[in-house]
Amino acid sequence: MAGWLLLVGIPTAAYLGFALLALGQGRQWRRTSSVPAPDRIRISVLRLLGSAGLALSLTLSLLRDGPGFGGLLWATVVSLAALAVAFTLTWRPALLRPLAVMATVGIRLRCDRMETDGQGTAKVPPSNPTCL
Repeated sequence: MAGWLLLVGIPTAAYLGFALLALGQGRQWRRTSSVPAPDRIRISVLRLLGSAGLALSLTLSLLRDGPGFGGLLWATVVSLAALAVAFTLTWRPALLRPLAVMATVGIRLRCDRMETDGQGTAKVPPSNPTCL
């Protein structure tokens, strides 16, 4: 039973890893989300999480099948996951919108906590274009 769970987890982690790496690029972010592009720190976090997803995929494949076949399995799954993310971004970029929304939760929380001027209008400083 654990083998099947690992077999499902390997491509899932690889797909999410490549999707997060793609969202770390401004062009793909704009195609996927209506929220302005994230700042440099959030881009670094997206890239770090994407790399962690690929590392998790490698770890799961090595745990499942050992270093011999696990490496071959990982190389195949990573190739297919990269192709799947490329197809998703080409034909259905809206499918990655929930992932982009999860990546912007911190931005929205920070904007919701901003002070108001007493009439319900948020005081958004001009240097903070992330709050809409």
